[in-house]
Amino acid sequence: MAAAPGSAGPGTEGAALEVSWVQGFSNKSLAFINNQTVCYPCGNYILFLDIETKKTRAVQCQNGQVGAFAASASSQVVAFSDRQLNPLIHIYTFPELRKLTELKGDAQLDYTLLALSFKGPYLASYSSIPEFVLSVWNWQENILLCSESQPGLTGTSLSFNPMNWQQLCFVAETSVTIWCVERSKDEHLLTRHPVELPDEQGAMSPYEDLFFPPSRKDDPYYGPDLPISAIAGLEGDEAETFVPRNCIKTSVHPTAHCWTAASEIYMGCKEGYVLAIDAEQYSVSVLQQKSPPEFMQKIADVVSYARSEVQKKKGHKPSNLQKPVLLAMAFCNEGLYAAGHEGILIFYHIKDLQYEIKICADISQPISSLMFSPDYTSLLLVTDQGTVYSYRPAHSGEAVKLLDAPSSSFLAADFLTPGNNYCVSVTISGEVQVWSLEDGTFLSKLNLGTEATSMACSPSSKSVAVGTQRGQIYFLDVTKAEAPRVVHRTFLSKLPVLSLHYDQVGQFLIARATEGHIFILDARPSKLFQVLGYTVLEDEVLHLSVTPDLKHDLVKVMVLLNIAEVQQARLEIFHLSSEMITDNDKYVNEQGMFNASDLKKKQYDLDYPLSSAVRLKNSIVYGYCSCAPLICKYHLSEGATFGGPTIFSSEQTIPSKQFGSGLLCLSPNSQWLAAAAKDGVLFIYNTSTLDVAQNHCHSYQGGGIRSVVFSLDGNFILVNGENDCALVCLKWKEIKKTEVEKAALYWQSLRDILNKSTSVENSVLKSMAEWNFDPESTSKSLSVTEEDGDITDADGMTWIGQKIQKVMREETLRFANQKEELQMGIRKLRETIQKMMHENEQVPDIEKLEHWEFNLDLEEQEQVQAEAEEDVARARREIEMEILSYCYLQDLIKFECWDNMCVKERAVKCFHTDCEVRNFPLKERSKEELETLNEVLQLRRTADLQAQKKNLDSETALSEEEGERAAGEGANNGAPLCLNGSLSSQYGGNTSILYHQCDLHTKEQKLHQTILLKDVIYKVKAAFNEEFNTVLQKKEQEIARVKERNLKIQEILEQLDLQVELWEPGLTDDEMPERVLTVQDSEIKAEKYMTQEEREQAEMLAKLERERRLAATDDERLRALDDMMGGVLELRREDILKMDIPPPDFLSRPEDLWTEEEKKIFEEYEKKLNELNEEKEDYRQFLRNEWNKIEASIKETTQNFDEIVRKLSEKKLKSQMVIYQEELKIVNLIYTLLLDEELDTREAGLHKFLMKKKKEKVKGARKILTAKHAVEACTGPYKDALHEEKNLEHAFMKQFAHTPGNLFEELLQLYKLRPETPDTEILLDTANPYVKGSPEDYQGAVSLLMKAMDELDSPEHMPGGLDQSMWEHFCLARRNKMESEELVKWKAQALAEMQASLHRRTEENEKIKSELEKTFQELTWLKEEKMKLQQNLIVQFLLKQGQVELDSTQIPEYSDAVLIDRSVVEELNCTVAAQGEKKITAMVEFKDFSKGIIQLEWEHKKMKMQIQDLKEKARDIVILPISKDCQLFLTVHNYDTHIAQHLAGMEQTLGVMDKLHKKNVKNHQKKVRELKKCIRLKEQENYELSLQLKEMLVSVSERMHIFEAADTRDISEKITRQRYREIVKQKYLRNLIREQEKQLAVLQSEIESWNPRTLHII
Repeated sequence: MAAAPGSAGPGTEGAALEVSWVQGFSNKSLAFINNQTVCYPCGNYILFLDIETKKTRAVQCQNGQVGAFAASASSQVVAFSDRQLNPLIHIYTFPELRKLTELKGDAQLDYTLLALSFKGPYLASYSSIPEFVLSVWNWQENILLCSESQPGLTGTSLSFNPMNWQQLCFVAETSVTIWCVERSKDEHLLTRHPVELPDEQGAMSPYEDLFFPPSRKDDPYYGPDLPISAIAGLEGDEAETFVPRNCIKTSVHPTAHCWTAASEIYMGCKEGYVLAIDAEQYSVSVLQQKSPPEFMQKIADVVSYARSEVQKKKGHKPSNLQKPVLLAMAFCNEGLYAAGHEGILIFYHIKDLQYEIKICADISQPISSLMFSPDYTSLLLVTDQGTVYSYRPAHSGEAVKLLDAPSSSFLAADFLTPGNNYCVSVTISGEVQVWSLEDGTFLSKLNLGTEATSMACSPSSKSVAVGTQRGQIYFLDVTKAEAPRVVHRTFLSKLPVLSLHYDQVGQFLIARATEGHIFILDARPSKLFQVLGYTVLEDEVLHLSVTPDLKHDLVKVMVLLNIAEVQQARLEIFHLSSEMITDNDKYVNEQGMFNASDLKKKQYDLDYPLSSAVRLKNSIVYGYCSCAPLICKYHLSEGATFGGPTIFSSEQTIPSKQFGSGLLCLSPNSQWLAAAAKDGVLFIYNTSTLDVAQNHCHSYQGGGIRSVVFSLDGNFILVNGENDCALVCLKWKEIKKTEVEKAALYWQSLRDILNKSTSVENSVLKSMAEWNFDPESTSKSLSVTEEDGDITDADGMTWIGQKIQKVMREETLRFANQKEELQMGIRKLRETIQKMMHENEQVPDIEKLEHWEFNLDLEEQEQVQAEAEEDVARARREIEMEILSYCYLQDLIKFECWDNMCVKERAVKCFHTDCEVRNFPLKERSKEELETLNEVLQLRRTADLQAQKKNLDSETALSEEEGERAAGEGANNGAPLCLNGSLSSQYGGNTSILYHQCDLHTKEQKLHQTILLKDVIYKVKAAFNEEFNTVLQKKEQEIARVKERNLKIQEILEQLDLQVELWEPGLTDDEMPERVLTVQDSEIKAEKYMTQEEREQAEMLAKLERERRLAATDDERLRALDDMMGGVLELRREDILKMDIPPPDFLSRPEDLWTEEEKKIFEEYEKKLNELNEEKEDYRQFLRNEWNKIEASIKETTQNFDEIVRKLSEKKLKSQMVIYQEELKIVNLIYTLLLDEELDTREAGLHKFLMKKKKEKVKGARKILTAKHAVEACTGPYKDALHEEKNLEHAFMKQFAHTPGNLFEELLQLYKLRPETPDTEILLDTANPYVKGSPEDYQGAVSLLMKAMDELDSPEHMPGGLDQSMWEHFCLARRNKMESEELVKWKAQALAEMQASLHRRTEENEKIKSELEKTFQELTWLKEEKMKLQQNLIVQFLLKQGQVELDSTQIPEYSDAVLIDRSVVEELNCTVAAQGEKKITAMVEFKDFSKGIIQLEWEHKKMKMQIQDLKEKARDIVILPISKDCQLFLTVHNYDTHIAQHLAGMEQTLGVMDKLHKKNVKNHQKKVRELKKCIRLKEQENYELSLQLKEMLVSVSERMHIFEAADTRDISEKITRQRYREIVKQKYLRNLIREQEKQLAVLQSEIESWNPRTLHII
C-alpha cells in the first residue's frame, strides 16, 4: 500500500497502524496520470483508480487534508498542497508513489489553485488570502522562478498553455488574465495581460482611460475638464483604478476554459456565450452558432421539444441548447467537447467565428468537468453527484458509467458478518455501498431514496439496518454482496433514528431516537424484525453502549444522558433478557412501553461532563470529557439503584492530545479503546496497558471523524470522516503476538456461538421477498397478524401510532355503553341549559343573568378570556409602540423644523385679497459659527486698517493738486452698486466688510468672503423679519378693532331685531403655527377612552358645575328688578325700541259701546302711539347710519392694511432677489474653491503617479542593465561554440584527407547528412493535439538526436571500400559535429531570448518615459490652470434693463475678454499716441535713406544679368552633343571594312541557329508520332476494358439480385479481395489514362504553337 503508515504515540511498544485502503470521492476533480489510471483527492489522501481493474491506491498527506491538486500525464507526477499553517506543496511520482520534493512558498493559510505544465518541470500555484500570489516553480530543482501578487482577487481556475509553458491562463469570477513568463538566462519575470471581456449582452466596449482622458474640454466658466478620480478626491492607486458606478459594466462570468493547439483559449460563460481568446493579441471574440438549413432547423426544434417534454416528465428543468451554460471543456483535433448543467455532452465544430453543435451523449446529470485520456481515446465526464462516465469519441456511442461514487459524505460503516470479507457503508443521502474488505473494491450500491441517520450490521445474519430521518428503519439483505436489496421496513415513530446498535450475538437491535426514546427490536429475520417495545428517558441521550453478558444471558445497555442544569454527566443502565423476546407481552404495557422495573434501571452521576462513554464487562466505564481533552475512567458499583443516583469520581484521567468533542469506540473483545475527535487523529488505547497507537486518517478541515468501528477479529478498523467524504480502512502494522492471539480466540469463540443461528437466519433472509413502496406488495411481504403487534407500516402509520390506535380501539369497545350514557346525559344537560337561557330572556333586565353564567366549563371560559385579554394586551402593545414611533418621528421633525428655529416660519395675509407674505425662518447661529465670524471680521478690520495706513502714507507723498485730483477721481469712480454685484446694502446688509470682487485671489480670501456673505444674508433676513413682525402686530391690532366694532354692530342688530352674519376676521394656522402643535378636544372625532375612575370624576365635576349655575341664577334682587323695571334703574335711549304704550281696557268691547271719555282716551292713545312710532323709526334710521359708518370704517382700515401687506410683499420679493444675488456669489466662490481643491487633488495624484513611475523607471533601468550583462555574458559562449563547430569541421577535413577522392566526397555528403529528428518522444499515431513541439532543454534535444543517429550509424549506410574502424571514427566525428551544432542552436536560442527580453525591457522603459513626459505636461498644464483660476475671477455685476445695447441680436464672444480699470486704458492710449509720433519721425528718415538703397540695388541687378549671360554662353560651348557613331567614325581608320566584317559574322550565326531549329523540329515530330501511336493503343485497350467493365457490371448486378433474393452472407473473403483488387486496378488505369490524355493535350498545344514563323525567329 502506498499510503504512509500511522505513527505510534509515546509509550508505544511495537503497536502501529497503517492504511489498508481508502474509498471516497470528495471535490469531483479528477485527472489522468496515464492512459489507464485517474487520480483525485479524497480527504487526507490522493486516490489512484485503475479504470480497467477498478483497483485503487492511495497517497496520504501527512499534514492533514489535501488542498489544491494537479496531475500531469506527460510527466506522471502528482502535485498537491496541504492545509496546515504555512502550507507545503508535495510532488509525488507515479507509479512508484514516491515523494520527489516539497515546495515551500510564502503562503500563510492555503493554496487554492495548482497547475502542472504539459511539457517541462514547471508548476504554477495560487495562494488565497492574505497574499493572493501567483507563483511559478521548477519542481525538479525546487526553485521558485517568479511570483506576482493580485490583491483581493480570488481565482477559480489556472492552466498552462500546453504548447508553450511560458503562458498561463488565470480565471477569476469576473476576469481573465494571461500571464507570460519572460525568461532571460536564469532570470524569470511574470507579466500580466488582462483580457477585456464582453458585457452580459455579449458586446465588446472600447477601453477608456479615465485617469488620462483622451480629450479635454476647457470651459471659461466651469473651468478645466478634470478626470473623475480628481473630482472624487482620490489619489494614488485608487485614482488610477477608480471607475464610477455608472461606467461599470457587468461583464460575463467565466465558467470553464481550455487551450487549443493554436495557443488560443475557448471559454464558456454563465450567460451562455462561447468566447475565443487570442493569447498573443489578448483579444476576445464571441463565437456565433451557424444557422443550419431550414429543414435541419425544423428537425432540431422537434428534437428539442421532445427532449424538453421528457425532462419535464422526469421533473427536471428543460435544457436550453441554444445558449447552454458550459461548466467543462475539452479540446481535441476534431473540435471542442463541452458540457454543463443540462447534463448533455455537446461537440462544437468551430470554423472561423462560427460553430455547429452536435449532441454526443445525455446523462441527465449536471457535468462539472471533462478530461481526455493522454492517448485521447476516451473522455471522462464527471458529474456533480460524483458519478464518472467514459465516452469514446471514435465509437460515438453512449457514455458508460465508470465510477459510481457516493454523492454525499459517509455517515457510518460496519463490517458484514463474519467480519473478514465485506464491509458496508451508508451516506447521508441514503446510498448503501458494499466493499471488499481485502482491497476496498466497490461491489454494489443501493439507493434508499431518503436521508439516512444511522446504520449497523447484524452479527447473527447478513442483514443491515439503516435508520432514517423520518423515523424508519430499512432492513437490507446482503447475502449477495453484489446485489443488496431491501426486504423490510419498520416505521417506529416520527422521530429521527440517531443510532442503531446490535448486541454481539445478534438478538437485539437497539434504536436511539430523539427526545429520549429508545426502541428495542428483535434483530433476527426469522422474527421479521419484530418491535419488542420502547422506553423513554428523562434527558437527551448523547451516546449508547451495549455490553453482552453471555454468562447470565443478558444484554446491558448503558446510556449517556445530557443534564442541562449542571456540568455533569449521568449514566443510565438497563438490562435486556432473552425472555423479553419469548414472552414479550409480559414486559410491555398496552402502548408498547417496557416496564421500568423489568428493565432494572440504574443511574450514576459522574463528576465530568462527557460527550461519549463505553462500558467494559468488569463495570469499568471510559468517558470522553467534553470540557477538557481528557479520557476519564470510572468504576461503577452494583449498589446504585434507580431514583437515588450518587456522584462517582473518576479513578483515572488520561490526557489526550485531541481537541473538540470526542467519540469513544470499544473493540468487540474490549481489548482496544478507540478515541476520535474533531482533529481527525485516531488514537487506539490498550485497555489494560494504556499503550497508544495513532493514525492521522482525517483532518480538522474536514470536520474530524464521524464514526469508528472495529471488526470482530480486531484486525481492521473502519473510520469515516465528518465532511471529507473519505472512508478509511486501517489495519495493524505492528502489534504484539499475544494481543492478536487474544483477538483471534475471542472471534473464534464468538463465531462458534453465532454459527448455530447464522445459517438459519441467512436462509430466512434470502427467502424474504424484496420490499417496495407498493402497499399491496408491502402487505404481502408483511404477513404478520395484528395479535403479533408488529404491523409497522400499514397506511404509513408509525408503530407507536398503531399501538395507540389499538389501545383506543379496545377502550372504545370496552366502554361503549358508558360512552353512550354520557352522551345522552350531555344532550339532556344541553337541552336544560338552552331552556334556562330562553327563560332568562323573558325576565326583567334586573333579574337577567349574563351569558357567561350559563357556561359550565369555567376553566375553558377562563382560558378563552385569558387568550382574549392576551390578544388585547398584544394589540395594545403594538398600538402603543406604533404611537411611540410616531411620537419619536414627531419629536424629530418638531426639533428640526420648530424647536431648532429661533425665528419660526409665519405668514401674514391680506383681509380682502389672496396676497400672502411669509417671513424668513432662521436657525440660531451656533457658537462656533459666531466665533468664526468674529475672527473673520477681526481679520477684515485689521486688513482695512493696514490699507488705510498705506493710503495715508501715499497721500502725504503726493502734492495738493494730485491729492485733490485723486480725491475727485475717488469720489467719481467710487465702487458703485454694479461692481458690488448686489443690493444688499439697501435691505439691511452691511457690504462694507466684504472683500472687493476683484481682490479674491487666495483660498483664504474666498473662504472669508463666503462667511461674510452668509452673515449679510442673515442680516437681510433679520431686517425683513423685523418689519414682518411689525406688520403682523398691526394685523392683530386691526383684528381687535374689527372685533370691537363688530360688538357695536351686534348691539345695533339686536336693537333692530335683525339676523345678519357679520364678517369676523382672525388669524389662520399659517399666521399662528403654534396652534398646529396643540390638539384641541374638538379636533378629536373619536370618543375618548376613559377608565372607570375617570368617568366617576367627570360625572362629579359636571354635577358641581350644574349646582353652581343654579346658585348663580337664583338671586331675589335681580328677579325683582327685572320684574319691575326690566332689569335697569334708569331709562336709556337704546331702550326706546323696547318701550310700548299699554292699550286701554275697553278696546276689547265694540266701538259703538264706547263712551265719550273712552273715545278721548283712545285718541290720546293713538297720538302717543304715533309719536312713539316716529321716535322708534328715527332711532332705527340712526342705528342703520351708525351701522354703515362702522362697516365703512372697518373696510377702510382693512384695505389700508392690505396695502401695507402688498408693499411688504414687494419688499419680500426684492429681499429674495438680494439673497439670491448673495447666494449666487457664494455658489461661485464655492465652485471655485471646489475646482481649486480638485486641481490640488489632481496635482497630488499626478505627483504620486510620477513617483511611482520614477521607481518603475529605476527598476526598469536595473533590469535593462541586468539584461545587457546577461546578453554580454551569453554572447561569448555562443561565439566560442560557433568557433568550436568550425574547428570540428576543419578537423574532419584533415582527418579524412588521405582517403580516396570519390570516397572522400561520399563521406563528406554523409557528414553533412542530418536525420529527421522527431520533436518529442510521443508516438506519431496519437490523437493528442498538443504533441507538436520541441524539447524543453538541451539534454532532451541531444538524446532525441542521438537516438535518431543510431539508424544512420548502422553499417548499412557505410560506403563500400571503407574500413570498419574508419567508419567508427567517422560516426564519432559526425556525432561530435551534430552535438556541437545542437549546442550552437540552443545557445543561439538562449541568446535570442535574452535579446528579446532586453528589447521588451527597453520598450517598457520607453513607455515609462513617454508616460513621465505626459505626466510632466499634465503637471505644467495644471499649474497654468491654477494660475488662470487665481487671476480669472468671476465678477458679478448689476445691470439695469436696457443699459447694455447691442447692434444685433447675436451676443459677442467674451471668452478672451479682460476686465481692467478705465485709467489703465487711458494711460495706455497716451503711451500709444506718443509712440505713434516717434514712429512717424522714424518713417520719414527711413524713406530718405531707402532711395539710395534702391539705386544701388538697380546697378547690382544689372551686373548680375550680365554675369548670367556670359555663363550661358560658356555652358553651350561645353555641352556640344557627339553620338557614338560619330565617335567611332572619328576614331576608326577603315570604317567600311569594320562594318562588312560585322555583317558576315551575324549571317554565319543565323545559319547555325536555323540548322539547329530544323533538327529540333524533326525530333519533336518523331515524338509526336510515337505518342499518337501509344494513344491509339491505349484507346483500343480502354475500349476492350470498357466492354469488360460492362459485362462485369451486368454480372455484379445479377449477383446482387441473387444475393438479395437468397439472403446469404457467406461470400468468400478471397473472392471479395480479388474483386476489390480488380476495381482498384480499373480505377488506377482510369487515372493513368486521364493523366496521359492531359500530357498529350499539352504536347499538341506545344506543337501547334511551333508554327514556321516561330521556327524562323528561333
